[in-house]
Amino acid sequence: MLRSANVRRVSVVGISGSGKSTLARQLAAILDVPHLELDGIHHQPDWEPLPKDEFRRVVGAEAAADGWVIDGNYGTVQPLVWARADTVVWLDLPKHTVTRQVIWRTFRRVAGREELWNGNRERWQNFFSWDPGQSIISWSWHKHAEYRARYSEAAAAPANSHLRFVRLTSRRDVDLFLSGVRRQGPSAERPFV
Repeated sequence: MLRSANVRRVSVVGISGSGKSTLARQLAAILDVPHLELDGIHHQPDWEPLPKDEFRRVVGAEAAADGWVIDGNYGTVQPLVWARADTVVWLDLPKHTVTRQVIWRTFRRVAGREELWNGNRERWQNFFSWDPGQSIISWSWHKHAEYRARYSEAAAAPANSHLRFVRLTSRRDVDLFLSGVRRQGPSAERPFV
């Protein structure tokens, strides 16, 4: 059980297309803390990755703050985030749900020429590619089991015993989780999960 009064620094993780950023934005608004999307820092113009040392520096500075919700799965910075986090919210939705979500999201972004981060946009060729290095849809499909194993192990690891893990396995779980947080507010003494 978590008490929302003790929740100030939350890491939201899960496979691409699971709804991390949407959940993280909603949770940050409810807790009245900043939201940081790691993709927005990592992906520089023309999809160039921010150099690892600079990425770690920027994320480390953000994670040093008193309260936040940070979403993303980057192994390069996860130790920095988790060292400061009090809670990890893991979106572990079924593969078919994630696939449906990531296909729709990608289509919407490509067709609408939606700017993601730093001027970057998804491309039609990536929508139709089956190369996980080029297509977020393929990445999500091929890596789903790997992410489930990774976060199952992380939740059980003694090194992470300072973290509270909240595993959400359905859209209903997500809705119940958020409604519980909303109902109790950011400083309630009652458990919200």
